[in-house]
Amino acid sequence: MATDSNAPTDKAPAQTRFIEVSRIEAGFFPFAMISPAVILILLVVGFPLLYSLYVSFTPYELLKPNSLNFTTARALRNYQKLLNDEVFWRSLWNTIVFLAVTVNLSYALSMALSQLLARVTAGQSLLRTLLMVPMMFAPILVGMQFRWFFNANVGLVNNFLISVGLIQEQGQIAWLVDVPLGMISIMIASIWMNIPVLTIILLAGTLSLPAETFEAAEVDGASGWQKFRFITFPLLAPFSYIALTIMSLDIARAFDIVRIMTDGGPARRTEMLWTYITRLAIEDTKFGLGSAMSWITVSLSVLFTLYFFRQLVKARIVR
Repeated sequence: MATDSNAPTDKAPAQTRFIEVSRIEAGFFPFAMISPAVILILLVVGFPLLYSLYVSFTPYELLKPNSLNFTTARALRNYQKLLNDEVFWRSLWNTIVFLAVTVNLSYALSMALSQLLARVTAGQSLLRTLLMVPMMFAPILVGMQFRWFFNANVGLVNNFLISVGLIQEQGQIAWLVDVPLGMISIMIASIWMNIPVLTIILLAGTLSLPAETFEAAEVDGASGWQKFRFITFPLLAPFSYIALTIMSLDIARAFDIVRIMTDGGPARRTEMLWTYITRLAIEDTKFGLGSAMSWITVSLSVLFTLYFFRQLVKARIVR
């Protein structure tokens, strides 16, 4: 009888230890599974970021290896140079104007297209497929395509304007050379490439809206504009903030289009932050100055993203 009474007590500690080990393994296993990806991200993203931050506080030039040395006396020298650099401020202003105009026009056009597509009853799938065509082109190809479109001599735009009699054959417009037209040409190319993503997001949001709300508005005699102004547009706020965040960050990296179409010229008239960074770091081999400018750009992008994230919180899409 004594043996029988002691049997359960002998097994209890073993079961407890088994449960404790299982809990430890269950807690450790997910981290073990994601550790290769985390290590890869740290090596590919984390280390270059920290290294570029260190380089930004040094006068490092690629052709002068000995210049990679940090001194507290010259730690902020690169940032001081940029603050006194006229080209930096011009490229910053061009970037702000480019982002503001491109993002707002893209959003307005995408909103209009999404509302039109939402009302199409036949062939909507085909139209959505055709709408995604611009996304299939690489930014370099888009830049080359629009560079040919806006070519002063053989471009499609000037030939069309000549054919309809708006301009004379001897008065071709230098789209990529003139001060405002060069920036406008880049904006058109960027808008054409980024509209599909924004339109699809807004279309998905429009189709997910509750039909009962619109039915009640129709019963109350609301017009189409009133339904859009007071129902559709406010309910699409979370989708709008998500789409604007994605598109803003994507447009802010539009290095390929600018480099192919104008290369920041002529005379730095279309110089953007990213083209100027490339010019400083790669062409002029001033890695320290280029890294400092990169971190200014990253800081502005982070602040911009945080602003949109706060708007998402207010829209109650992120808890």
